[in-house]
Amino acid sequence: MGNCGAFVRTAAVFLWLEVCLVGCDITDGNTEHLKREHSLMKPYQGVGSSPSSQWDFWGSTLVTSSYVRLTPDERSKQGSIWNTVPCHLKDWEMHVQFKVHGSGKKNLHGDGIAIWYTKDRLHPGPVFGNQDQFLGLALFLDTFRNDLHGMDRSFPYISAMVNNGSVSYDHGKDGRSSELGGCSAEIRNREHDTYLAIRYSKGRLTVMVDVDDKNEWKECIDIGGVRLPTGYFFGASAATGDLSDNHDIISMKLYQLMVEHTPEEENLDWTKIEPSVSLLKSPKDNIDDPTGNFRGTPLTGWKVFLLLLCALLGIVVCAVVGAVVFQKRQERNKRFY
Repeated sequence: MGNCGAFVRTAAVFLWLEVCLVGCDITDGNTEHLKREHSLMKPYQGVGSSPSSQWDFWGSTLVTSSYVRLTPDERSKQGSIWNTVPCHLKDWEMHVQFKVHGSGKKNLHGDGIAIWYTKDRLHPGPVFGNQDQFLGLALFLDTFRNDLHGMDRSFPYISAMVNNGSVSYDHGKDGRSSELGGCSAEIRNREHDTYLAIRYSKGRLTVMVDVDDKNEWKECIDIGGVRLPTGYFFGASAATGDLSDNHDIISMKLYQLMVEHTPEEENLDWTKIEPSVSLLKSPKDNIDDPTGNFRGTPLTGWKVFLLLLCALLGIVVCAVVGAVVFQKRQERNKRFY
């Protein structure tokens, strides 16, 4: 029955992809492109502290035959699980099956899960159980509202952050000052499976969710101009405070994306790239964005052309207006002679 359900889900996602074409372009999970050395799947073989292990875990993390529980539904817990093998793929997509559930009623639960692609691993800290001022990419599945003034969005809330090691995550503002984009998603206490897809390809970060048991992805974040190096590690962490939840990872499956790159890109030392994002809009400007979601892309050729055209038209208009004003003044001066 489980295999049949998986087949139906894969077929449904593939059909949806055909409709979306390149606009969404999330992989259907082709097994031939699955990178097992970067994937966490039942029965969770290769998890532990032995030299041959591909995944390490820390803190309150409990590995069972059905799930990896990062934190139990108890206060003041932190846990994480990390891939021991650095990822050298330039283009990849991570599918995460997870479950957040607990006995807490509405607004009485926390804090959430974070999915990481970072230079350092197994560094506990205040950001959902991981270190602050990290190097790399983080996806936050935040279930508790800290900023009582930010009532323009509902929680749980999923957001993305790229950090070069110099920026701190602001818990008091729910990370708004460093957020690149996000969306609200009802991920708690669902009776069905919940999924997250993170795609990085050709400098574009796309995040999709499937939390409504409809076997279809919904776009959450789509940002261009993202630069991430190779050689970083995938991981997941979670934390609880005065409020709590069970934070479970069911699977993390990494797929290689077959993408062509230019000779210049191929010759580039991708391990030396600094994590960054080229935005038309600064992440801190997102504080005033009522939707809490925007797309930023670098200036492409046609955008530069439009800007130059607008500037040229502005100069022409100013010149015409100036000529008209000058002519009228000349005519007025002649009448006084």
